[in-house]
Amino acid sequence: TEEEMKMQQNDTICAVSTPAGVGGIAVLRLSGSNARQLAEQCLLTPKGRPVILSNRNAKYACLMDGTALLDEVVATYFAAPHSYTGEDVVEISCHGSLYIQQRALQLFLDKGARLAEARLAEAGEFTLRAFLNGRLDLSQAEAVADLIDSQSQSAHDLAVSQMRGGYAKELETLRQELIDLAALLELELDFSDEDVEFANRERLKEMLEELYSKVKRLSDSFQTGNAVKNGIPVAIVGRPNAGKSTLLNALLNEDRAIVSDTPGTTRDTIEETMVIDGITFRFIDTAGLRQSSDEIEMLGFERSRKAAQKAKVILFLHDARVPFTNDTMDDLCGIIQDVNQKEKIIFIVNNKCDLVDSPSSQGIDISALTGDGIEKLKQSMVAAVKKRMSEQGDVLLTNIRHYEAMNKVLAALDEVRKGMDAGLTPDLVVIDMRDALYHLGTITGTVTSDEVLSSVFSRFCIGK
Repeated sequence: TEEEMKMQQNDTICAVSTPAGVGGIAVLRLSGSNARQLAEQCLLTPKGRPVILSNRNAKYACLMDGTALLDEVVATYFAAPHSYTGEDVVEISCHGSLYIQQRALQLFLDKGARLAEARLAEAGEFTLRAFLNGRLDLSQAEAVADLIDSQSQSAHDLAVSQMRGGYAKELETLRQELIDLAALLELELDFSDEDVEFANRERLKEMLEELYSKVKRLSDSFQTGNAVKNGIPVAIVGRPNAGKSTLLNALLNEDRAIVSDTPGTTRDTIEETMVIDGITFRFIDTAGLRQSSDEIEMLGFERSRKAAQKAKVILFLHDARVPFTNDTMDDLCGIIQDVNQKEKIIFIVNNKCDLVDSPSSQGIDISALTGDGIEKLKQSMVAAVKKRMSEQGDVLLTNIRHYEAMNKVLAALDEVRKGMDAGLTPDLVVIDMRDALYHLGTITGTVTSDEVLSSVFSRFCIGK
């Protein structure tokens, strides 16, 4: 429970913060009221004198296991509250030997057991303490995990922006606007016996609509934010023998998919990831779009439809030697049926242009076989994704927990809107306003539960 968490904060915690394995150096982190004292108990100067750690200074020292030298290290002390966790923190850089890491960690735990409370840190506990001590809100803490997991510049930039509080400031603005709106309604409620209105109802409705639009924009940005974070899904679709597998190989610059002149060679979706100009794309090669008596081929055909419907970007591949007819457009419309086309970035790609005399009247001309036009296609995709990101605003939702909470805020605000339209009394409308505030608070951590905290920090490795 949260109460138990606060009790455990009296402990000094220790962990190796660098990834498991052998490397040039490893970093051990200690946090808690006894972190400095515990570290000093294990350190001596090269001349055998006690080491006195001073705030924000790195000290070269000998890490001693009794009278034996375990390693030569660099110890850096960060005094509370100006540290990552908000507590006294000591970080010790040692050589990356697995033996040294484990022996040093055990040394601190053994010393800590005699000196004061000290134990091995749990998963994410350093960041949890940063949250409990007010150094980070919950959304910023989650951004730390996203930053660690980021595999591209775009994912990194989103995580850094959220960790540095850009997203938190946006949420705080929304929260304050919700509070202001609720306050006006509650003020009216307090003086309801005197038949006094402190705000024009039409103005309140305008404020509510502005607030609803901001929340809706944030909620809608999840589709883009989550795609950027995990990789933009790109479905390569088209008729059999249009060159889909050849295009996938050309984009990846390797022979990933089997290429054959026989129609229907691709029976399943093939997925590969690539970073282009700092954005991760997940390319999905799909089975050809055609009716067939082959049961396995038809299963692949259905998977193609599903992959295209889930994709953010669709590359509709067309054989440039075949006239672009209404049937061709029917293929495209059939792929994106039952989805909002506004959510899709769709490119018509004319393949095998090396085999025709004149360029196509629409789309991007390429030759997947020779590589002509591939770079233009890549840059067009990057430009389209960046444009879509800019249209979503400076802040993008990337976390599914936040997205679900934001949708609950929207639902509560919709109830407020219905209540005000129906002329309900302020006491009934305010209930839904408070509900919206509650769900917004679960994102930043102003409202928390043990289940939420456990879910958030279980994502972290030990040492972070």
